[in-house]
Amino acid sequence: MKGIVLAGGLGTRLVPLTRVVCKQLLPVYDKPMICYPLSILMLGGIREICIISTPRDLPIIRNFLGDGTSLGVEFTYIEQAKPEGIAQAFLLAEEFLAGDNVSLVLGDNVFYGDFFYGDTGFVRAARDFSGGGLIFGYYVSNPEDFGVIEFDADGRVLGIEEKPAQPKSNYAVPGLYIYDGDVVEVTKNLKPSARGELEITDVNRTYLERGDLRVEQLGRGIAWLDTGTPGSLQEASSFIEAIEKRQGLKIACLEEIAYDQGFVDRAGFEALIDSYPAKCDYWQYLQGVAKQKD
Repeated sequence: MKGIVLAGGLGTRLVPLTRVVCKQLLPVYDKPMICYPLSILMLGGIREICIISTPRDLPIIRNFLGDGTSLGVEFTYIEQAKPEGIAQAFLLAEEFLAGDNVSLVLGDNVFYGDFFYGDTGFVRAARDFSGGGLIFGYYVSNPEDFGVIEFDADGRVLGIEEKPAQPKSNYAVPGLYIYDGDVVEVTKNLKPSARGELEITDVNRTYLERGDLRVEQLGRGIAWLDTGTPGSLQEASSFIEAIEKRQGLKIACLEEIAYDQGFVDRAGFEALIDSYPAKCDYWQYLQGVAKQKD
């Protein structure tokens, strides 16, 4: 399975911050925003990852992440000249995907919880994925702001609506999706919506109509945070700060994940540690991880 991080858009809801700083490199507490979606794909065992962003921001992101070699992964960078919907990512990445299964995560979404760690949850879903489409349902208090899943009395999916005025459930579709290699052709057959975009909801509807869409509900112990506005960015930062200070463990530490996943060996991990200034907080944390592994 391959991965896509869609880190496009102009970040207009974060102006004036995004007039001078790439949105996906804005800090979510102690790390750039893009580290969080990247960490989800890496936790899922995905090592070939395509990062899609704007002509202005892509070189900045590439300068930060490099080619992925030091993390034991491979980053491919693709320019999105004009944002035309989430599903456009599959068309832009058609050559990269080469018919493989794909997991797409939005570049401004933060996920946290046991579902993304260990050998269950997302790891299992990515490893055991057998085709069709797999999306997730997350209970929210304001479903009218999202794509909403309608279920029947037995929990089967009946439909998906984008930002409905009268939602038929409280289950929203978060920015994490898994599809088989058909997703490129599915997207090619879509018609742009009224706002001129290729909607991910229409991709999901197509798989649903084919009988190939599964929904896995995320439980109450899982956090899904958007970082698209100044308020939500601050809330996500406060959440990450509280968890990290309480547990003494970092969330979305790409170096630690690469080591735990076996993407890099001990020498590679020590090289990652040495890439940071000695005695800075991040260096000290990674040194602590290394000692725990001794």
